[in-house]
Amino acid sequence: MSSIERVLLEPGFVLHGRAYRETSELLEVFSRDHGRVSLVARGVRRPRSRLRPLLQPFRPLLLSWSGRTGGLMTLAAAEAAAVPLDLAGDCLLSGFYLNELLLRFLHRGDPHPQVFGAYTQALARLAGGVSAEPVLRGFEMLLLAESGYGLNLDHEALSGRPLEPAGRYRYVVERGPIVADADEAATYGGSELLAIGRGEFDGAGAAATARRLLRAVLDHHLGGQPLQTRRVARAMRR
Repeated sequence: MSSIERVLLEPGFVLHGRAYRETSELLEVFSRDHGRVSLVARGVRRPRSRLRPLLQPFRPLLLSWSGRTGGLMTLAAAEAAAVPLDLAGDCLLSGFYLNELLLRFLHRGDPHPQVFGAYTQALARLAGGVSAEPVLRGFEMLLLAESGYGLNLDHEALSGRPLEPAGRYRYVVERGPIVADADEAATYGGSELLAIGRGEFDGAGAAATARRLLRAVLDHHLGGQPLQTRRVARAMRR
């Protein structure tokens, strides 16, 4: 028999919400100690609901909920934990991109406090006007590692030898760098892979290389299913 679970004042963020029945909403929440949680927010779509403006993405919240273990939980209360993060333009789209990654990579009920901390920091940096590229690349690297898909960026996959900064490699997902033939395209310099492994994404060249590598790795683990935020970004550039 399942037991009743009650959670009080859990730090979290709303990742996504959609209408549920006439006046309620289904929320996908990312919490610090409980990971992804699905919550029913009853009555929040009523015009006078005080929670409706609060339950928005990028607002640090303290959330309380209850329900039977393993079932759909019901939101009991929510309050602001800090000042809302002000994201606009490209930074706003970057924030939604982070939310989509969390929804696609994290399983419900699996706590990831390190990812939660990195997500909170990433949103704060985006709101503070920091360039989005290093923020996104650093978060992608951490999320992949925490999801069990960490990248090998320091040794050659077949021989186990340390990467040569002057060498050229192709990257095979789930294996790592492999020495490239002279005529192979889409390769990476050893120095580039080592820099990505150190989290060095500043500069146009380093950012572009990291974006190309991480996009290939993410796409592989997403099974070829496209991210909606990428489609929006491409449409905005046209």
